[in-house]
Amino acid sequence: MRTQSTVSDAGATDRFLAVGGVNIHYLDVPGGPPPLVLLHGLSANAACFGGLLGAGLSPSFRVIAPDLRGRGRTDKPATGYMMADHARDVVGLLDALGLERVILGGHSFGGYLAIYMAAHFPERVEKLIVLDAAITLNPRVGELLKPSLDRLTRVSSSVDAYLAEARGAPHLDGYWDADIERYFRAEIQENVDGTAQSATSAMAIGQALQGVASEPWLDWVGAVRQPTLLLNATGPYGPAGTPALVEAEYAQQTAAAFSDVRYVQVPGNHMTMVFGPAAAAVNAEIERFVRGDMRPAA
Repeated sequence: MRTQSTVSDAGATDRFLAVGGVNIHYLDVPGGPPPLVLLHGLSANAACFGGLLGAGLSPSFRVIAPDLRGRGRTDKPATGYMMADHARDVVGLLDALGLERVILGGHSFGGYLAIYMAAHFPERVEKLIVLDAAITLNPRVGELLKPSLDRLTRVSSSVDAYLAEARGAPHLDGYWDADIERYFRAEIQENVDGTAQSATSAMAIGQALQGVASEPWLDWVGAVRQPTLLLNATGPYGPAGTPALVEAEYAQQTAAAFSDVRYVQVPGNHMTMVFGPAAAAVNAEIERFVRGDMRPAA
C-alpha cells in the first residue's frame, strides 16, 4: 500500500517526527516570521491548506501543517483522540521544532483544537485564527457532513475513480482546482490490487467527534485571552438552498464570547473557503491580522 505525495506547488516539504510514540507527518513551508501552525479539519489532512499557500500565505510566513493523529500519513493508534491527546501531539511537535510561541490557526475541527490549545497552553500561542468553527453546531450538521464522512469507509476501483467520486461531492458543488485535487490525493491509500481508499481512519474520526462533544466550549472560548481572528464562510455547503455549515448566527455568537476578537465573513463555503478565489480573501485577512493591521481588507 502507498499514499499519494503531499508535496505541493507552494514549496511544501514532507517531514516526519516521532512525538510521544506517534510518528507525525507534517508539511514545512519556508517563509518569514512569525511561524504559523495550521490545524486541519475533522477528516482532512495538511494538504487542505494548499490553496492558502498558493494564495501567498507562504513565503509571507513559515507554515507548519501537521496531519493530526489518525489522519493522512500520521500514525493511527487505536485510542487517544480526545482534545487533550491532539493538543499534546501539537505541543510535542512545537517542542521538537524549537517553536516556543506561534500563531496558531485551525479550520473546522482544527479550529476547536486551536481554541483548546489557546486556553490550555496560552504561553505557546501568540495569536489565534479560527476558520469556520462555532460553539453551537448547525442542527443539520450530521446530514451535511455525511457525504464527506462516507468516503472514509468506501473502497474505489482505482485512484482515478476515487478522485471522480470526490469531485462529485455535494459540498464542492462542481468546484475543482489543482489544489483541491492535491488535497484529495494526499488522503488516498492505493492498495496492491489497484483499488483506492482513504488513508484516514474512520475509527479515529468517530472518537474525535466524541472528543469534541465532551468539551465545555463556552468555557474554553471564555478563557482565551489572545487576539483572535474568526473567519466565517457563509456560502451554502452544497447546491443553492443548502445552509452554510457554520451559519452566521452561530459564528457571531461565538465571536461575542471571545475577549479580543475580529469577526469577518469570507466568500466560499466551509470547504471552498480555503481554495481558489476564496483562499485569496482568507489569506488577505490572515496576513492583516498577523501583521497587526485590524482594518478591513480592501
